[in-house]
Amino acid sequence: MTESLDTDWDPRSADVLADQIAAYDQMRATCPVAHDVNGHWSVFRHDDVVRILRDHDDFSNAVSVHVAVPNGMDPPQHTAYRAVIDRYYTPERMARLEPQLRGIATELISGLERGAPLEVMSELAETFAMATQNEFMGWPNDLAAPLIEWNKRNHAAILSQDRERISAVALEFDGHIREQLEAREGTVIDDVTAELMRETVNGRRLTDTEVVAIIRNWTVGELGTMAASFGIIVDFLAEHPKVQAQLRANPDLAEQASDEILRIHAPLISNRRRTTRTVVLGNRDIPADERVSVVWASANRDESVFGDPDEFRLDRDPEANLLYGKGIHACPGAPLARLEFRVFLEVLLAQTSAIQPVPEASKVRAVFPGSGWSQLSVTLV
Repeated sequence: MTESLDTDWDPRSADVLADQIAAYDQMRATCPVAHDVNGHWSVFRHDDVVRILRDHDDFSNAVSVHVAVPNGMDPPQHTAYRAVIDRYYTPERMARLEPQLRGIATELISGLERGAPLEVMSELAETFAMATQNEFMGWPNDLAAPLIEWNKRNHAAILSQDRERISAVALEFDGHIREQLEAREGTVIDDVTAELMRETVNGRRLTDTEVVAIIRNWTVGELGTMAASFGIIVDFLAEHPKVQAQLRANPDLAEQASDEILRIHAPLISNRRRTTRTVVLGNRDIPADERVSVVWASANRDESVFGDPDEFRLDRDPEANLLYGKGIHACPGAPLARLEFRVFLEVLLAQTSAIQPVPEASKVRAVFPGSGWSQLSVTLV
């Protein structure tokens, strides 16, 4: 087969950024394996994405020039580090953490104004994401504001595609992490951060660089993606009063409902892989050492798997939902994310009688590489 490497699409074009989810739906229907203007490949269909996730031999996770633990590793290196990471997300740890997260949600939501427009992203979603992250890591509350501002600069830097700017912002965040590590040196502080500093892999202590890489992965991804998720959930509830009523009557469905809402509107657009040899995917020849984007925001809306992708249904096969990935690189933090979503939904619905939309003009879509909303207003009653 002879393959042309002509450009099929531009993921940053104005048309795509105007409504990313709709654009990906169109690409899935017309060009499910696409070559973009940056020379990368984008994969939109569920079956193709699952194939990539299950085949780490042909589709490597080692795509970053920076140390990325363990998400930027392949077996056997990945296996040892993943075993360390998974110990931080056990059911026992989540059960111990739940009362603290519930307290954060209760205090935050009870303090929000009722009967007037609420800017969800700044006053609720980002605040709750930051507070829960700090609680999990054992970080001080006064770090919240600087990290929220950092996250905005990081997003702007990524959008600019300026490598020097991206590196400078990343280095700034690493500085925040190293300050927390230094604060725990020689102390009796016992939290997740301090515990991670004592971890060993392959018979040796983790290096400072590895610890920073792990925490960067936990926190940078956590803050932006979780804030986007909370915004998407609130918006969906505001636009679907029948779902609100269903969940108020059945709060035990909160976790299942959050998985379905975030299947419909993904909080994370894509992840990267790298081909290790020439592969054929969707009748396209992709050479070795090519960058491949796994587009979650499309795969989880594939009509061949989910039927009407916008239909909210709680009877779907949970194994088909790729919200947390699949295979050996499935998100290790999924138990924490699901706990946060469940607590957030339970408290939000218990403390309100209605979540109402406000005029469309109050909503501003997030742009690539973000998802969800950068501005969103609702009224809590």
